[in-house]
Amino acid sequence: MFNPSNFTVAVIDDDEAVRSSLLMNLEYLGYKTSAAADGDEGFDLVREKQPDIIVLDVMMPKKDGLQLCKQLRAEGVSTPIILLTARSAEIDRVLGLELGADDYLPKPFGMPELLARIKAILRRMNNGFAIEKVQFDNVVIDFKAYRAQKGGEPLDLSAREYRLLRHLVSRKGTVVTRDELLNEVWGYNAYPTTRTVDNHIAKLRSKIERNLEAPEHIITVHGVGYKFVA
Repeated sequence: MFNPSNFTVAVIDDDEAVRSSLLMNLEYLGYKTSAAADGDEGFDLVREKQPDIIVLDVMMPKKDGLQLCKQLRAEGVSTPIILLTARSAEIDRVLGLELGADDYLPKPFGMPELLARIKAILRRMNNGFAIEKVQFDNVVIDFKAYRAQKGGEPLDLSAREYRLLRHLVSRKGTVVTRDELLNEVWGYNAYPTTRTVDNHIAKLRSKIERNLEAPEHIITVHGVGYKFVA
């Protein structure tokens, strides 16, 4: 059963009214919270508090939300991020998703929708993403520590690639559709086409498969999706 009190939500937004309203609603539902008013303060908060999810405003003084998102992902922080963007700033939403954000919501937003998205992401993490480690051939993936090796050497996977592989592993032997991967790994409104799934699968295969011409672990099921075979 989903229990909000098991999770901490970090709210990073320079608008005090928005920040206060979010904290009040989250705490009313039982979530633990922490907050910051700019990107620099937000980076320190994430490193210190290690929240379970981050609600991050794009337009902020000093370090903005996109810069902070990029910095966190470069530091190996895989915590899910929901971006709050200006309604007209489509380029910010696209860039944010490319930088590793999990979802976005244009301002002004409805509080019930944001709370629903927070819950959906945390529920996916709590359920489908419970697998901590997988090993096959000469590849070892530690999903909890976000470390990977191939043949004893470090393997460079992006935060998105970790989440994509972990979802496939959690459904081992089962065909997972592209739409499901978009919903479960990318989140709401992430991309208008499933082609992005194919592109990420191709990059992931290039890193973990022995033979790209005959993949052994991420198998294409034509017309449906993909499945992971250990």
